[in-house]
Amino acid sequence: MADNNATSQMFGSDAYSPAEIQDRVEKLGVKKARSPFLPEFMLSVVAGGSIGLGGMFFLIVLADPRLGFALQRLLGGTVFTLGLALVMIGGAELFTGNCLIVMAWCNGQLRTAEVLHNWTLVWCGNLVGALGLVFLLYVSHFVDLNKGEAGAAVLKLAIGKMAPDMVTIFFKGILCNLLVCLGVWLAYAGRSVTDKMIGMWLPVSCFVAAGFEHCVANMFFLPMAWVLVQTGHVPGGVDVSTVTLLNIAHNILPATLGNIVGGGGFVGFVYWVIYRKSLGGLTPLPLAETEGKSAPGNTAAAGK
Repeated sequence: MADNNATSQMFGSDAYSPAEIQDRVEKLGVKKARSPFLPEFMLSVVAGGSIGLGGMFFLIVLADPRLGFALQRLLGGTVFTLGLALVMIGGAELFTGNCLIVMAWCNGQLRTAEVLHNWTLVWCGNLVGALGLVFLLYVSHFVDLNKGEAGAAVLKLAIGKMAPDMVTIFFKGILCNLLVCLGVWLAYAGRSVTDKMIGMWLPVSCFVAAGFEHCVANMFFLPMAWVLVQTGHVPGGVDVSTVTLLNIAHNILPATLGNIVGGGGFVGFVYWVIYRKSLGGLTPLPLAETEGKSAPGNTAAAGK
């Protein structure tokens, strides 16, 4: 029996339990929030470009108008998973995934200022990475694929994303990062690259297929459409009057707030309540270990 257990651990045939995931996410949240500026920012730039590459893959699917709605959305969502795979497996800092650091904040292991600093830094780095990819794809004439259908696809997608009111975009942002952070959570359960890929695939492809709002993905899609409008790459009969910088902000800002609520509240906080506050967590809080007292505002959790 002991040999069987050792073999199972060696080959990683068992996924990490939810309690173990909670423990890993909590510790990683502290590490992320206290990472040095330069590597954290550069990893954020990488993540913005990575999500943009997933978006580029998605646009290739949208560029084929012969595909039916359901097939186009299902296939598009599947290939978009490339973006999160590059982040989770390759290593990068993504704003939407970093919403899970609220788990460490809830324990008092992180100050509010540290959380906000991390989110601001990573959000800005993601934006730089996404815009950098926009430039590279534009000068490479990516939008000319399939006789210009790739460019038409990003324009139509951007127009549709800018049309709803801010409240609708906010709630689409909640639903988006609920699914993204569940995908991240399932990826942390995996012990191999294959495990992680399969774990994140369905939640991420689901949010893309449903048309929910991911602020970092929109940092790629919407500026790409704006650049096409500014340079005159607009197919005949397409009204691009709504593709403006103001409307880009109209989408990205409420999507960002919704992503925080969806990932930090509906996933991070809920799982923290279950596995740290209610079930006690797997490890004592650092303050309880080193100072002999519980973390601020979390006496019950630390005492378990």
